[in-house]
Amino acid sequence: MQTKKIINDGDRAVDEMLEGILAAHSRHLWSVDGSPRSIIARDGPRPGKVGLVIGGGSGHEPTFLGFVGKGLADAAAIGNVFASPPPDPILECIKAVSGGAGVLLMYGNYAGDVMNFDMAAEMAAMDDVEVRTVLTTDDVASAPRDQRQKRRGVAGNFFIFKAAGAACDRMLSFDEVERIARKANNHTFTMGAALSPCSLPQTRRPNFEIGADEMEIGMGIHGEPGIARCALKSADAIADEMLDKILAEMAPSRGDKVAVLVNSLGSTPLMELYIVNRRVKQRLDDIGVSVHATWVGNYCTSLEMAGVSVTLEHLDGELQAMLDHPCDCAMFRAG
Repeated sequence: MQTKKIINDGDRAVDEMLEGILAAHSRHLWSVDGSPRSIIARDGPRPGKVGLVIGGGSGHEPTFLGFVGKGLADAAAIGNVFASPPPDPILECIKAVSGGAGVLLMYGNYAGDVMNFDMAAEMAAMDDVEVRTVLTTDDVASAPRDQRQKRRGVAGNFFIFKAAGAACDRMLSFDEVERIARKANNHTFTMGAALSPCSLPQTRRPNFEIGADEMEIGMGIHGEPGIARCALKSADAIADEMLDKILAEMAPSRGDKVAVLVNSLGSTPLMELYIVNRRVKQRLDDIGVSVHATWVGNYCTSLEMAGVSVTLEHLDGELQAMLDHPCDCAMFRAG
């Protein structure tokens, strides 16, 4: 059975979405002539500043291009749905944001992204642009603790990109920007739970099957298998299961601070997200961990998948300052 979508042509969905986004957010964004998948911040790139390029497949909006703007990312390279952008639009992003201080590439740890961003970095190096890479690896369900380098990057991108973008905007050195980006990644932990599948615009067919009374803990944002499939649980039980795994790894002490993101995977409404956030706050209060800031809503989605993810960033003074640094993007503002 095919799903219902408000589209014209599945093969044109990404490009028509980008046309609509640029029409709505022309104050914040522009695209490179001849490279419409290279989305650049109008206010952000400048001489002497480390450039920050993010990117990945479409279907996760507002990740990635929604986080392009002053104080956050300078550009985003956009791929097809759930597919890495090819090297050329990435290279155009690098060229557009290079201010002579180097360019940092940040994206989720997926094989296609790694291959294409690495190729673009090599091409930029031939033009004497120094490029470095920090992969995001916040998904605690995707690999054991001692193999963190193999983990996927998911909704924690929100906090990790925010820290790196603030460091760039403060005109810190390339070494400092890279250090803060890696620190933010190492301090960020995400776990998700999916209730129903999504479908690609081209196929309009569910990308996995799950029973009407089932859920899956730890499923990835492209439908990658999770760590357990079970009967649908209550909101509190789902939040507890995700938090148990996050807190066991993060190991916060009483008096520590965190930032919280309760994220919809696409179709889960705010009512349900806030019920989950209620339980997250109760659990953190119980162990004496204070919440510095909370975001609830659609931040890293998987088309129309139903489900929720919880992300905690374990803050210290430096990471808190990066989180509080003002930014002004098409789909996110802070400060």
